[in-house]
Amino acid sequence: MPQGQPSVVPNDGLTTRQRRNRPLVLVHTGLGKGKSTAAFGLAMRAWNQGWPIGVFQFVKSAKWKVGEERALRVLGDSGEGGTVAWHKMGEGWSWVQRDSQFSNEEAAREGWEQVKRDLAAETYQLYVLDEFAYPLHWGWVDTDEVVSVLRDRPGTQHVVITGRNAPQALCDVADLVTDMTKVKHPMDAGQKGQRGIEW
Repeated sequence: MPQGQPSVVPNDGLTTRQRRNRPLVLVHTGLGKGKSTAAFGLAMRAWNQGWPIGVFQFVKSAKWKVGEERALRVLGDSGEGGTVAWHKMGEGWSWVQRDSQFSNEEAAREGWEQVKRDLAAETYQLYVLDEFAYPLHWGWVDTDEVVSVLRDRPGTQHVVITGRNAPQALCDVADLVTDMTKVKHPMDAGQKGQRGIEW
């Protein structure tokens, strides 16, 4: 196990072990590629530790066959690591297709209500709220409520949230915030997404 030395030891009354094992909120935001990919890599680590995992996809279409879903479902069903539950909300990329906005708003709110119920019941040890920054940014789900629920969640539940334009209040309550900065992308040169890279 890596043995790093923290630059600051907070005066919070916790032992090193208690501080190491406290639940985290992680945010992957920014314009660059890799936000969801990093979250699903984290889910694989959690699976290896035997943690129950809940994936909630906000915005991506329920019709899409993403590779991460298949891989994590196979792992979850293998009986070797943690369990994996996969929940899809919404009709697709509503930031491109505004005509289905209302149904996406409703689905996002319903998805958040399910996340709240699962957090209260301590259903999972890792929650992947994929593309959840979008409903927050658009005002579909109240950011202040999300911050309050995450701050007061019981147990040792870790939550990772992905998506561009994560609200500042969410970043403030998070323990880890990574801003994925785009330097270069093949789509900028007119190349469409491809199998095995984007899905």
